Amino acid sequence: MKKLILASVSALALLGVAACSNSGTGTDNTTTQSTNPPANEQPMKPATPDASKPAQPATPPAAPAK
Repeated sequence: MKKLILASVSALALLGVAACSNSGTGTDNTTTQSTNPPANEQPMKPATPDASKPAQPATPPAAPAK
């Protein structure tokens, strides 16, 4: 009985692997997109902080209610 159960589980596992694999198609249908921006767009400049305003200190958390 144990051999029958083991054989059944093994067969199901083998069928599951065969169904999920993509090796049988023989073709690659993936597509890719270009990462280069179009020639008419300017590349983005890195953000710089506004030096005219001083940095604001972080506010401390409120005391918990009792």
